Amino acid sequence: MLKERRMALIGACIVTFLWSSSYILVKIGLTEISPLTLVAIRYITASAILVPTAIMKGKASKIKDAKTILKLVFLGVSGITIAQGLQCLGLFYLPAVSVTFILNFTPIIVLGLGTIILKERPTPIQIGGLGLVLIGAYFFFNAPLSTNNTAGVIITLISGIAWAIYLASSRLLLSKEDLNPLTVTAFPMGFGASLLAITAFSIEQVSKISIQGWSIILWLGLVNTALAFFIWNYALQKIEAFEISILQNTMLIQIALLSWFFLNEQLSTVKLISMALVFIGVLLVQLINLRIAS
Repeated sequence: MLKERRMALIGACIVTFLWSSSYILVKIGLTEISPLTLVAIRYITASAILVPTAIMKGKASKIKDAKTILKLVFLGVSGITIAQGLQCLGLFYLPAVSVTFILNFTPIIVLGLGTIILKERPTPIQIGGLGLVLIGAYFFFNAPLSTNNTAGVIITLISGIAWAIYLASSRLLLSKEDLNPLTVTAFPMGFGASLLAITAFSIEQVSKISIQGWSIILWLGLVNTALAFFIWNYALQKIEAFEISILQNTMLIQIALLSWFFLNEQLSTVKLISMALVFIGVLLVQLINLRIAS
């Protein structure tokens, strides 16, 4: 049990790094590709790999009733179409800093859903860890919500809520209903990406994409989406939804370091202290269950 949990945590940490690197790649890709088009092609590319793989491995036969199909469709709509689509729309209305700041509070929603739906209750130490993470996030971004763009804030909040619902629902299917990670990854992504593509291509006009643009899309689709989502759902099978959502907040640290290295963005003393608080908070949330498992 301890070994499986450690492997799941390592896998989830790798995914957060891949998703953090997406920030840099998307920034480059958006110089020539519209945001909804970029995210739609990214997820369609991932679905083109995952869905045939799942079918060839006989995972489609595990979906035996309409109720299960509806649950998988719900996952796709909440986690892909709404969460990812509205996140891009939020970035259109708000600076990336504001969007990231809002999404750092998603673990609170996951905590509530996990307690009610999954009966997974964090320990007092884990609650304290969450507090440190939120304080670190607040001071890192220096309270950037001083904006009059209410629409952007609401859109981003809905994106965060949808992602929290996706995490809790995926955890429920993986831990309580005995569906495997490939099934929970592939088919919802296929449903969600299809709706996202229909929306994107009806709103935005697809322009000519350069070789660099296609390289970014392929990497994002194959590695940062198809592979990353599969590993993420494998980890979600072993780790509670609240714990894995807290791990996502380490992206704040990783994105800051990647931006410093690749984009020459500065790291102030306040940001370094804030990153340390986030790291300690995440560590407290994870270590308590590692000790229990041992």
